[in-house]
Amino acid sequence: MNSKVLERKKSLRIKRKKRIRAKISGSAETPRVSIFRSNRFLSVQAIDDVNSTTLVGLNGKTLNLKANRESATELGKAFAEKLKENKIENVVFDRNGYEFHGVVQAFADSLRDSGINF
Repeated sequence: MNSKVLERKKSLRIKRKKRIRAKISGSAETPRVSIFRSNRFLSVQAIDDVNSTTLVGLNGKTLNLKANRESATELGKAFAEKLKENKIENVVFDRNGYEFHGVVQAFADSLRDSGINF
């Protein structure tokens, strides 16, 4: 692809991200779960925006998981276990400007199936 096209796509995602972040925020009781999707890997964090700290983080690269639906469901299950270890049951989901389909949706569904409410 042309570099201008890639820059435009990235800038549009950043605009969507800012629009979403203006409406949602996380706290210690209900942290914001933010997902980042690259072409090769996924990473997720549970963030307390009030204190500006990351409560729980998990990277698909450390678990040898790729950026596909099957790996996203496994990452969601592992992340839900880490959240439950830290006694977190309710979260706010931040799709980080990505469309809610494919990998992002598979991750969110596996979080819900594992007992995390959002």
